[in-house]
Amino acid sequence: MSEAIQILIAEDDDQARAALTDLLKDEGYQVTAASDGAEARTAIERASPGFDVLLLDIRMPELDGLDLLRILAEREDIPAVLVMTAYGASSIAIEAMKLGAYDYLPKPLRFDELLLQIERALESRRRVRLLESYRLDEAETEGRLIGSGPAMQEVYKLIGRAAPTDSTVLIRGESGSGKELVAREIHHHSKRSKGRFVAVNCGAIPAGLIESELFGHEKGAFTGASQRRIGRFEAAQGGTLFLDEVGDLAPETQVRLLRALQERTIERLGSDKSIRLDVRVVAATHVDLEAAVKERLFREDLYYRLNVVTIALPALRERTEDLPELTDALLRRVALRLETPATAVTDEAQNALRARTWPGNVRELEHVLERAAILARGAPIGPEHLSAPEMGANTSPFDTVPLEAGFHANVRALERRLVERALAEANGNRTEAAARLGISRRLLYDKLRQLDLD
Repeated sequence: MSEAIQILIAEDDDQARAALTDLLKDEGYQVTAASDGAEARTAIERASPGFDVLLLDIRMPELDGLDLLRILAEREDIPAVLVMTAYGASSIAIEAMKLGAYDYLPKPLRFDELLLQIERALESRRRVRLLESYRLDEAETEGRLIGSGPAMQEVYKLIGRAAPTDSTVLIRGESGSGKELVAREIHHHSKRSKGRFVAVNCGAIPAGLIESELFGHEKGAFTGASQRRIGRFEAAQGGTLFLDEVGDLAPETQVRLLRALQERTIERLGSDKSIRLDVRVVAATHVDLEAAVKERLFREDLYYRLNVVTIALPALRERTEDLPELTDALLRRVALRLETPATAVTDEAQNALRARTWPGNVRELEHVLERAAILARGAPIGPEHLSAPEMGANTSPFDTVPLEAGFHANVRALERRLVERALAEANGNRTEAAARLGISRRLLYDKLRQLDLD
């Protein structure tokens, strides 16, 4: 054991503190002991270099363990904290974890388990420090496209050709494949890069509000319009307007959008004054627009106006060669967001990732990796961390429904959960959520109102 590893024990029980000190010294650690939280705080402030691990009791005089954790949370470089408590199943232990403790050990301690947790805590602390080494690099790549396989190389070429022009671009691809990232790359490499990039999800805004959102309105234009509002087109002047899920626009809104693209002017709702536009439009959709045109759900003239330059973004299952690169970048992003140790994926888990079809594409992959990183807690991610626990073969989710709640209340609760889940999986896109539920968009809107989710 390296002599450089410094451990601080904060324990008010004299016998337990002495026993731990002797045992850890026998393992080769350098150990400092404190009889209460105040003494431990002083030791931490004076230590140079700082302690690597803190074994912290919760119940102590002068300054208890939770208060010490709150103080340590304000420091930049703190030890990896292992909480020793007889209250492992209580809210106290949970609060300790929220305050930054690596783990807690129930009393009485098992020494072999303690040694294992010390090793894990040291590794976790090392990984946390590694986060800082790539934080700047990750900030530069946040929100950027990832992947170097043949399919993505073609996408990069198209972005490079389209970006310098002012032509309208239509990005096509499945939900979660990264269409907005493509739009941002186009803006970033265009002559409008110093202007604003304004994004609007056409499928997530109710039909009655989308025109006000896009074109703005004057005071008194409609009930509730208490003041003038600038629309997204005006907000994007000199920059790029990204219309996500443009295929979900209602026919009347399609007419106004077509006019704006053709004449490069708009009028706010309630006004007859034309406003000249200096905006590049980039649109995206997961809808088969050709089929929508044939079914007269999407205007043919608007389709041709949008479809000047087309970039087809491949689904994740079509570019599995990018999975290792994506996995590494997404895990770093997850670690930074959750402020947890960075981790890696085992070869077995990587094979399991390749075997999936990924209907939710990169967005789904990130959610899966976030859950896996939480479960792995700094250890390498294996196949067991990638799948949610399955229910028993003979178990039905309806078996646990409380009958005393009543038939109507249970049905309403089930409807609400299904609608919430569909909206979450569709990232708020109501058209896609309705499709996932197998109902019409009108029925979905009715359910949103009935369930107070509108």
